[in-house]
Amino acid sequence: MIEGSCHCGAVRYEYVGKFGTITICHCADCRQLQGTGVVAAPADARTLRWTAGQELITEYASSADKLRAFCSRCGTPLYSRRPQAPDMLRLRMGSIRTPVDATPTAHIFCHDLPPWAALDDALPRHAAQEPGRR
Repeated sequence: MIEGSCHCGAVRYEYVGKFGTITICHCADCRQLQGTGVVAAPADARTLRWTAGQELITEYASSADKLRAFCSRCGTPLYSRRPQAPDMLRLRMGSIRTPVDATPTAHIFCHDLPPWAALDDALPRHAAQEPGRR
């Protein structure tokens, strides 16, 4: 079981399941809304259980088809989701508290990287979403 929370600890969750393809997103929205690129882990919403503070989660419609969720007390980004895919969340890896054996496989939306976002690893880089992503 994987446990996660916001920074202040008011929102907590447990996740039982595997992650999908983990990527590091560098799109302008992620950078502006989260202060930098974001590492997201696709997770099955049906096996995620909120153990505290679900009422403190605020969702923001960052585009017509994407909601981003955060703790309304401390601002910690928790996940994003698309209403047309209700069983899939993209958990923010920074909210995970337990050790996980999962690592990013690629950088995405690299077409608009600013000069300060130097990448110094050998992960594949994609101009937009990774090939095959739905």
